[in-house]
This record gives sequence, C-alpha cells and structure tokens, in this order.
Amino acid sequence: MNISRQLLLALLLGGLTVPGFAPFYIFPLPLFTLALLGLMWRKCAKPSQAALLGFVFGMGMFGAGVTWIYVSLHDFGNMPMPLAVFALIVLCAYLSLFPALTGWIASLQCLRTSWVWPGIVAALWALSEWLRGTLFTGFPWLAVGYSQAPYGPLSGFTPVVGVYGISLLLMLSAAWLACWLETRQARRAIAALASVWVIGLGLQQVSWVKPVGEPVTVSLLQGNIPQDLKWQPEYLATTMQTYVQLVKNSPSRLIVTPEISFPLFREQAPPAYLSMLAEHARSNQGDVLIGMAEQDAASNGRYYNTMFSFGTSPEQYYRKHHLVPFGEFIPLKPIFGWIIDVMDMPLADFARGGLDQQPLALAGQRVAINICYEDVFGEEIILQLPEATLLVNVSNDAWFGRSIGPWQHMQISQMRAQETGRYMLRATNTGMTAIIDERGRVVAQLDMFITAGLHGMAQGFGGATPYVRYGNKLILGLITVLLLAGSCLAFFGGRKTL
Repeated sequence: MNISRQLLLALLLGGLTVPGFAPFYIFPLPLFTLALLGLMWRKCAKPSQAALLGFVFGMGMFGAGVTWIYVSLHDFGNMPMPLAVFALIVLCAYLSLFPALTGWIASLQCLRTSWVWPGIVAALWALSEWLRGTLFTGFPWLAVGYSQAPYGPLSGFTPVVGVYGISLLLMLSAAWLACWLETRQARRAIAALASVWVIGLGLQQVSWVKPVGEPVTVSLLQGNIPQDLKWQPEYLATTMQTYVQLVKNSPSRLIVTPEISFPLFREQAPPAYLSMLAEHARSNQGDVLIGMAEQDAASNGRYYNTMFSFGTSPEQYYRKHHLVPFGEFIPLKPIFGWIIDVMDMPLADFARGGLDQQPLALAGQRVAINICYEDVFGEEIILQLPEATLLVNVSNDAWFGRSIGPWQHMQISQMRAQETGRYMLRATNTGMTAIIDERGRVVAQLDMFITAGLHGMAQGFGGATPYVRYGNKLILGLITVLLLAGSCLAFFGGRKTL
C-alpha cells in the first residue's frame, strides 16, 4: 500500500474511533481501530513514516471528535469563521503530536521486532495521554479509556487504575490483536487479550465502597436558557424567574442549579430572591446550590466561578479551580490578550479557587462539587475524597450547542463515578442533566433543551477505591516499569515476536 493510501486509511481509522465514545457507546470499536493503527506502525520502514501515520490518525480522531469547539468559538463566541476553523485545526494538530510521538518510538526496529512491543506501545500511548492531560493545564478529552465507560468489560479496572489505566489496557489489547493480524499465528496474544477482558468483567462485580446512611432526595434543575440571551440585561429577570420557579417546584433535600445559573455577581443578587430560595430549602429540611460569579473586593476586583449554598446548613461556597484556557482565563495575556476583543465572552478572566477546598456539608451529605470542565481531571476530583459521599458536577454545555460535546462530557462524568465509587449528580443548563450511580450507570436523565427539574434519589457512599487512594500513581508506576523493563529486554535479547 502506497503512503497516500496509508495516510487516508489512518485518517479514516481516527475518525472511526469517535463512535466508540458517547453518544454511540460502541466500545469495541476503538480496539479495532487502534489495532489497525498498530499493524500499520509495525509495517513502517521508518519511524518518521509511523509518526506521520500517528499524526494523521490523531487529526481524524480529534477532527471528528472535538468539532464542538468550533460551535463554542463561532456560534456562541462570535469568532469569525476563518479564525474559528484555524483555531480548531491548530488545536487538533497539537493534540495529534502525541499519537505521532508514540508511533515514532513504537516503530523503532529494536522495539518493533521484540515480543515486548505490545507492552511498550501500550505504555507509550497511556503516557502520551497523561501528558496531553497535564501539559499547559491539560486537555484529556477523548482519552481512549473513556470509550469503555460504563459498559465495556475493561471498565471493571476503572476503580483501580483510572481512565489512563483503561487506555493502557485498551491499547495493550489492540497491540496484541495487531500482532495476531500480522502473523495469524500469535495465539498467545489472543489468549492474553481475552484474559484481560474476562478479568475486567469479573472486577465489575467487586464493590469497593459501602453505602452511607439513607438515600437523599435530589432535584437537578435545567433552565434551558439560550446562550445567546443568557447575558443580555433584559433577559436577566426571565432567567432568575425560571430558576426560582424550578426551585419552588422541587421537593428534594438537595437542590442543584447549573453553573452560573444566575448570570450576575453574588453581590448583585437581590437579597429577597436568595432569602426565598433559602426558605424553600429549609422547608424541605435541606439546601439549594446556586451558581453565580463572585467578585472579591479585597483583591483588586478578581472574580470567581462559584457555587453557593443556602438553606438549613450554614452558607458555604465552592470556587472553581481548574479554568478553561482562552474560555475562562487568558494565558500569556501580553501575547493572547487580543482574544478577549475578538470573542464575545462576558467574563473571560476568572481567578482560581483553591485546590485544597473540602466537601460541603449539605442535606446530610458531604458533597464534592466540580464545575464544568473540572470533572475531566480525575486526580483533582479525588482530592475531596474519601470524605465526600456524593459528587456534583454543574455545567453550562449550551456552549456546545447540539453537537456530541455534551454527550462526551457526560461519559467523562460516568468515568469519574466509576473511579470514585460515588454517585455523580449533573445539573446543566441545556443538558445532559442526569443522576449517575456509583458504577457509572445513568439512573435518570432529562431530555436536552427542555426546561425541567430532574427529581430522584441518590445514595451516599463511603470508603475509598484504589484509585481514590493512589490516583494516577499506580498507572504511572506501571508505565515506568513497562518502559524500563521492556526497553531492556528489547535491547538485550528480546527479539522474538509473539
């Protein structure tokens, strides 16, 4: 096969990986697309060719999988179309450097001809995803491990090794399959693949945590406020009245509104509204969480993306820590400050809340809040565990429009629930508003783009999964062992293939 056909195939394989994620949940699909990519890497004559194939695979996967960024930039951020397209291409190109680097190293002859190649390529892939999720504040979206939540057999390993561990196991399985496709004689590879997936099925039956107390009634509110109207001054009264009515119709002890559901500063909120909400929460013997911006007068006007509680418990708050680059803060402002003028962003430079914030004591539970993009970072979520009994994610996925972005975001929340063994309660402006149980399964969910409250029950849990105890240390340790041991074996006598 000539190089142009190989590049076209790599592009198609990258694009075909995306239906493995939500909303399609075809979890076996990434196994086969990654296996075919691995097979192509094994046949490359030069590392540079493998790097190019990895880069094009990445362009196919990210180009098809993060198109919602264009929606955010152009449709709602009012960025000119050429500039929004250019920004999306640049981002996809940056993200594609990670599979390119993996391919370059994995195709080195000393590694490619060794029986340890599957372990090395899996470790490299997982390491590249971890780096992608860490460098420059991180963008771990579409880490392939997410495709296995919550239905894939490999998800049984999630409470132990987290999403990057699932990525490693998925790529390891794909590498074994690639070796079998190459020779059709590597029976041990197929046996190893089957064993890992069977063990994953077995681990799905393990309970790492225990229920704490009685289930609590919850109401998750979806105001369905159009993004292009949300910050219009003349629409403020309508927005607030919508949420006041949703709160008053909620019979639950814990009521949650989305991220910045009241589009104003806490200091500007009419006291009568907040008193009315607090009184309703107290009548339910519980609390209500309200999203608002918060201005810190003591620090030269810095402002935060904050959730405030009102009701039976003393007033508490959580300030968002992990901010979205170019969406909630401008990195290297002397260079990129012009973006604020190009895009229509009402609040574009938030301050960071502390990383050491603790769960809020609400409605008889210990509630760990994360705001929007924060639930993409599992190792930050577990900083509030094992003390927290419930997880709450509040978002405004209206920025994604009717794209697949909100579905992918909910699947990420499903992975966080599995990692921690906690219910995840999602309250969003336009969807996906859902109650997710401790195994990552959706218990109840609202349709998108409707104004409604989701009323149900949530069980608090105590205890710690291995991932809560050790975070990504386990998988990073395993990656280190695989790379060091595998490289030594490859260089010193490990030339026999599977």
